[in-house]
Amino acid sequence: MEGFRRETLIGSEYARVTIWPLVFGFLASLLLITTGQSQEPQAHFVGSESCRKCHAGVYNGWKQTRMANVVRDPKLYTDAVLGDFTHPDPVRTFGLDQVAFVYGSRWKQRYFTKRGDDYFPLPAQWDVKKGKWLPYHVEAGTDWWVPFYGPSNFDRPTGPTCDGCHSVNYDIQTRQVTEWNVGCEKCHGPGSLHVQHPTKSNIINPANLDYVRGNDVCIQCHSQGQPLNNPIDGKYYDWPVGFVPGSRLADYWNLEELKPGTTNFYHYADLTAHKNRMQGNDFVQSTMYHRQIRCFDCHQVHSNQNTANLVAVGNAVCLSCHTKDNAAGLKGTVSEHTHHAEGSSGSQCVACHMPKIEQTIKDNFVHAHTFRFITPAETDQSGIPNPCTSCHTDKSTSWATNQLRSWSTTSPWRMTQ
Repeated sequence: MEGFRRETLIGSEYARVTIWPLVFGFLASLLLITTGQSQEPQAHFVGSESCRKCHAGVYNGWKQTRMANVVRDPKLYTDAVLGDFTHPDPVRTFGLDQVAFVYGSRWKQRYFTKRGDDYFPLPAQWDVKKGKWLPYHVEAGTDWWVPFYGPSNFDRPTGPTCDGCHSVNYDIQTRQVTEWNVGCEKCHGPGSLHVQHPTKSNIINPANLDYVRGNDVCIQCHSQGQPLNNPIDGKYYDWPVGFVPGSRLADYWNLEELKPGTTNFYHYADLTAHKNRMQGNDFVQSTMYHRQIRCFDCHQVHSNQNTANLVAVGNAVCLSCHTKDNAAGLKGTVSEHTHHAEGSSGSQCVACHMPKIEQTIKDNFVHAHTFRFITPAETDQSGIPNPCTSCHTDKSTSWATNQLRSWSTTSPWRMTQ
């Protein structure tokens, strides 16, 4: 009996020291879960400079891209100013001393001024290609958000309409950012945990995401649409508030509605985008997207070695996949496929499959991303520009149709209807 009592006491002591703490720990964890709390630390944004030490090559390449230089302070970067502020111009009604940020460098440059905690677009933009000033004012009947703001540029702060895509971690309450421009964390998510203890599991690598979420990283800014929850705190936002890489963009953002047969500010009647910054709207309609191609299969955003951050030059981008062994690949030479001379502009894949028909600024156009061939017949039917007469501007659509009918290497039905 004494031995039994001693063993019972020992067992009780074991339970008090070993088992009950485990039970209490489990109950505490359960309480944290049920109250919505987590024992895991939450990552926060730390800025691109924090990535430089370990990823110097990638960082230095990215730093030279337009992604890293979307908006710049002209007081810090005098070479960023492309517009002519030396000579008077009736279109430009402001001076460089009023400019807090310059935006853009390839097609156009716009200028933002600061009033209080907000930035506002100034009423002129610089046409980079033509080297001249043009008015800048978003007109009625264009962007969907125009009715929700006043008529003047100074009624339209860039926070709701622009800044979420031109920065990392724009806070809609404080109107502050972790950093301006498309920094590392815009694509990789908040990086504090990764900086403290670098592992593959505590940072987002878009290349490791499924093709939908991988493409969402780019489409978050390269698309037109509206947040699902607009208005947010009484304001209408033109970017996906709350989205971070790894999330599902469709939970935050609706792409602009497709209206077949209608040409409007956003789309042509065949649903190809009508304006710039709609690469995502185009791409999700494409066979490429549904074959799980990702934006970064063609674009290398860590390098400005090639135009548009492409991974290769010219047809090499396309022909790396569209080989003769690919069902969608060439079965002969490029020239045999295009019916244009080898090396000519008409023998570039993008000439027919990505025509420059989407307007970024007056008379300046960017490539479509549906990859559909637009026939001359579609021009006749709905007015959408086709690549044939967009290049051969002195020819008619009937001429182009007859030319296509004479091609024996392609389907006469696909090319002429």
